[in-house]
Amino acid sequence: MAVINPYLQVENLTKSFGDLVLFENLSFGIAEGQRIGLVAKNGSGKTTLLNILSGKEGRDSGSVIYRNDLRVGYLEQAPVYPEELTVIEACFYHGNEVTDVIKQYELCLETPGSPGLEHLLEEMERTKAWDYEQRAKQILSILKIANFEQRIGELSGGQLKRVALANVLILEPDFLILDEPTNHLDLEMVEWLEDFLKRGNMSLLMVTHDRYFLDRICNEIYEIDDKKIYSYKGNYSYYLEKRQERKDNLTAEIAKANNLYRTELDWMRRMPQARGHKARYRQEAFYELEKVAKQRINNDSIKLDMQGSYIGNKIFEANHLFKSYGDKVILNDFSYIFSRYEKMGIIGNNGTGKSTFVKILQGLAPLDQGKLEVGETVRFGYYSQDGMNFDENQKVIDIIKDIADYIDLGNGQRLTAMQLLQHFLFSPEKQYTYVYKLSGGEKRRLYLCTVLMHNPNFLVLDEPTNDLDIVTLQILEEYLQKFKGCVIVVSHDRYFMDKVVDHLLVFNGEGDIRDFPGNYTEYRGWKDEKLKLDRANASQTKISNDNSIKKVRLNDKRKMSFKEKQEFIALEKDISALEEEKAEIEAALSGGLIDVDEITKLSKRLPILNDELDTKSMRWLELSEIE
Repeated sequence: MAVINPYLQVENLTKSFGDLVLFENLSFGIAEGQRIGLVAKNGSGKTTLLNILSGKEGRDSGSVIYRNDLRVGYLEQAPVYPEELTVIEACFYHGNEVTDVIKQYELCLETPGSPGLEHLLEEMERTKAWDYEQRAKQILSILKIANFEQRIGELSGGQLKRVALANVLILEPDFLILDEPTNHLDLEMVEWLEDFLKRGNMSLLMVTHDRYFLDRICNEIYEIDDKKIYSYKGNYSYYLEKRQERKDNLTAEIAKANNLYRTELDWMRRMPQARGHKARYRQEAFYELEKVAKQRINNDSIKLDMQGSYIGNKIFEANHLFKSYGDKVILNDFSYIFSRYEKMGIIGNNGTGKSTFVKILQGLAPLDQGKLEVGETVRFGYYSQDGMNFDENQKVIDIIKDIADYIDLGNGQRLTAMQLLQHFLFSPEKQYTYVYKLSGGEKRRLYLCTVLMHNPNFLVLDEPTNDLDIVTLQILEEYLQKFKGCVIVVSHDRYFMDKVVDHLLVFNGEGDIRDFPGNYTEYRGWKDEKLKLDRANASQTKISNDNSIKKVRLNDKRKMSFKEKQEFIALEKDISALEEEKAEIEAALSGGLIDVDEITKLSKRLPILNDELDTKSMRWLELSEIE
């Protein structure tokens, strides 16, 4: 992957930890204007590769060469600063060209005679150092960091990541390396960052699970797969298409090689006494063919056929809930009745109370006032932002078996702990690895498995997409789409929300919560249209106070989403067909004109038909109660 006039050239890069080889002999280049997204399963070495490129980690072999005078900015996945620094001091902490010039300038002014002042004034002008602090404060404010004198030790992990992101962007580097830049950003910040990166002329290499972000920012995708690197000249959507083509071609190549291998193997085994007279080139070709024939393709299309435990008609009701922290209002007379199989997304800016809200619903945080009535059959499964707490010296399989050896799926079927882990891409070998050897993303994946192993029927997922790889997200999306229970998702991942939820609760702050009947893309489209109308007519109320999205109140019936309308229409057709089939079977059974085999067949079909009819009728009734 050599490029002309590269910013960065990597040759034959290899990295391993003991017996585990992450990648070997990687070679690629990145030139001006390239915006590259790096994708791979957790544990494949994405973060390790970025650390090597930034000089924070060593390599086994290979070379990493940057163009001279190139300004490089690196956002780490878990940045570290001295706790005693203030936020604004942290912006000057990591040495870079601009801060070095500022320090030299300040030292020059303190030195008698100010030697070299003229040169430093030129350098201050060239590096745009005069307004460095102002730019820092501006970007920090956009990222919702308002107290510039707050100590680093007092910040949450999310706030610290945003300070580090601001530090990288302030410098306006030629080449950006970003490790999960959208983690801990709300949707408003993510969209701002998109615009910021698209406006600039910087090149970048980025690891992110946010597929919309990849699609809109990157013009090339690099994939690490089976210790190798593959390049796709296009955005994420193009990558998906071409990756499947590569997999199909490889499958065909392996099949062809296997057919030829059998023929050549027979040839190699025949007449061993004549082996020395055989053509050497044919023997060498045989061994190369053997390598191809014995390749194994990792199948990412894992099907997760789990069913949640039974959930009754009464889920739970939230009646006139109030919650505040001092002057900060989280809930202000909030009431809501949850429906069976409801899939709700929650969006809003950081600090509007989304995480507090889901804790209150589960009884994990106290209310100031109000009442929650939870159905007897409800079993919560809670994936929280800070819930990962493992014994690092336990093996992966033991973590899951400590919860249960298997999940009973009914009808004599069950899912073992090992099978669940395999669904979430933990190979049999990986299952017997100690937890401390896992990557950050693999630990998150294991945490998700611990939540699902309890077999809940009401899933509450608070930022589940942080640090999970795209393959795992695809598996989780498929699981949630088929999940026979209720789901609440708090997430800034727009693609994930679009795939999973039927409607949104929009947290506008100060206890103002609105119910939107659709997914995030539909909400964003509505909001953009509303903004156009507001600009055309300045006297209209702001979107955040607009009454066209109803504020949630007790017994307020939300409107059907598009998906629910389609489901409602399909159910009416299905119920009609099932009732017609049931009438025909009952008439045949009572008519006395059919033979014994047909009676047996119809008698087996009738109870199955009744169960299906009951299930669809119940769902039809639930949907019919929605406006």
